[in-house]
Amino acid sequence: MRARLLIPVTAREMEGKKQRLLVLYASQTGNAMDVAERVGREAERGGCSSLEVQSMDHFDPSSLPSESTVIFVVSTTGQGDPPDTMKVFWRFLLKRNLGSSWLEGLHYAVFGLGDSGYLKYNFAAKKLDKRLQDLGAKSIIEKGLGDDQHPSGYEGALDPWLMSLWKTLNHVNPTILPEMSEILHPSMNKLEHPKFKIMYHASNEVVQHDSHISDLKDMKNVIERARSMSPSLHGHDHGEPHYLLKMVENKQLSKGDDGRDVRQFVLEPLASVVEYQVGDVLEVLPGQNPAFVDAFIKRCKLDPDSYITIEPWSGERDAVDSYVNGSSDHPIQLRTFVSRAMDVGSASPRRYFFEVMSYYASAEHEKEKLQYFASPEGRDDLYQYNQKEHRTVLEVLEDFPSVELPFEWLVQLVPPLKKRLFSISSSPLAHPNQVHLTVSVVSTMTPLKRRRYGLCSSWLAGLDPNKTEEELVPSWIHRGTLPLPPPMLPLILIGPGTGCAPFRAYIEERAMQNLVESTAPILFFFGCRNRDSDFLYQDFWLAHSSDEGVLSEEKGGGFYVAFSREQERKVYVQHKIREQSARVWELLNAGAAIYLAGSSTKMPADVTEALEEVVAKESGVSREAAARWLKTLEKAGRFNIETWS
Repeated sequence: MRARLLIPVTAREMEGKKQRLLVLYASQTGNAMDVAERVGREAERGGCSSLEVQSMDHFDPSSLPSESTVIFVVSTTGQGDPPDTMKVFWRFLLKRNLGSSWLEGLHYAVFGLGDSGYLKYNFAAKKLDKRLQDLGAKSIIEKGLGDDQHPSGYEGALDPWLMSLWKTLNHVNPTILPEMSEILHPSMNKLEHPKFKIMYHASNEVVQHDSHISDLKDMKNVIERARSMSPSLHGHDHGEPHYLLKMVENKQLSKGDDGRDVRQFVLEPLASVVEYQVGDVLEVLPGQNPAFVDAFIKRCKLDPDSYITIEPWSGERDAVDSYVNGSSDHPIQLRTFVSRAMDVGSASPRRYFFEVMSYYASAEHEKEKLQYFASPEGRDDLYQYNQKEHRTVLEVLEDFPSVELPFEWLVQLVPPLKKRLFSISSSPLAHPNQVHLTVSVVSTMTPLKRRRYGLCSSWLAGLDPNKTEEELVPSWIHRGTLPLPPPMLPLILIGPGTGCAPFRAYIEERAMQNLVESTAPILFFFGCRNRDSDFLYQDFWLAHSSDEGVLSEEKGGGFYVAFSREQERKVYVQHKIREQSARVWELLNAGAAIYLAGSSTKMPADVTEALEEVVAKESGVSREAAARWLKTLEKAGRFNIETWS
């Protein structure tokens, strides 16, 4: 990577500026935080004496001009959106009263984490880089763009980018990294102490705090305490669950033997009224396989019945000192903490996990292999062993039996148990006090032909509505990215596969509204492989597209299905959109909004291209003009996209 040398800093520029290296990150799933921590570790290894690593939502953006050198690590979510932890910071940077010299004297570097399968690849990092330059800041080197599609994952771009960053910084000011050789050729002969310590409590100390769970409120409270105690989840969780839902229906929608398993889950609250609106999403905290939790505890020689609290070590960086342990006075059972906050049987550990393991390996051949995995030379082999094979924390620990990691390191390094988001596929008008989900049970095959299943989808699929003692589903409800349309707004809905989930809710809602008032027409484009195996909700769509239903041509709407595998040439939703070019343009001219949901890979780009062709053909303008027109629709809130990988 070609480095762009730092422009020499004048003494006047440096007046009043903090002489430190500040690393700010915005993370959605933990990858950006992991990269930021690695930047901090390497800077410390290089002898950087003044350093701070901090989440963007814990930093006051108005104080940015007082900094001298900032490294930004930013993930991109959804369709080019910044992570939740970046939104306040980003809104501040967009203020119009910030002039072109507001950040004069600030030197920065940006590393983005994204997936080139998405339409707006690394958009958040690209926009941040441009805005910082517009405000007068000077970049140290070209922005780095990590890509999940790279054969080595985002580290394929991160490793050379970091090396270029350190060399450039050291060239400009050798005093910043006085031990640069430790970065270039790490000796791996010393390990920092973990950031957090475990406090163990006798059972008689905790009886008043952690007695048996007597009601739903207690259960919600235990979940919140377990997760608030997790260092990895600090500042990135939503408190106790809004609801504890019971599975009342678990119905397979797909048929055939192609291995695809799409299900409808119907959930109900036990002791409250569930409140949501069309377009909302349900956030679910999955349960873990108890056998995996027990095996992890046994492998790590932990006492599952002990009670713990977790506290930061004194003297850590401000980012750790700001850790607020809301449960420090309320110890929690170790097994409960592991099962609710640590993903031991599904998530793959990160690279630093292998480095720390190497210090605790008593078998020499294991130590050598772990050191190799943690080195730049072993990056590709580690990626093949770990990420490509979806190795779990438990599997990695079992592969290196001589390693005995202290629990302090495990709570810091084991990936947190993450919640999963699902579009709600029901209307509260049609199904009061119920939440419906349309979920594809994730199943993949690794390069070594090992079957892997998605944690949350498989857990939900395994819940039996007929068992009275079945596990409850901790859930949160949030606004989705698709806005709630008024009854008189015409809609063009495009949702292949499980992308139909939110649109089932929209159509149910329109049907209920249509009973009391006239509603605007809806065009719905659905796609699947063939009508016999995965034509999801077939009877539902057909019922609403006939007898003057809300999808019927008599009401000005229409329902069009693309069966991709029923003919020699594959047919997708974009082909059906082109076939209905006149109808699509007619509705767009009537003020319709476009809603697109489904897979994040090629589908959004292919559909957007088809819509551009429709606009160009029907209006007689160029493709470029049509693309600009769709952009104006997007800015006006009339072209909305919700996708997932």
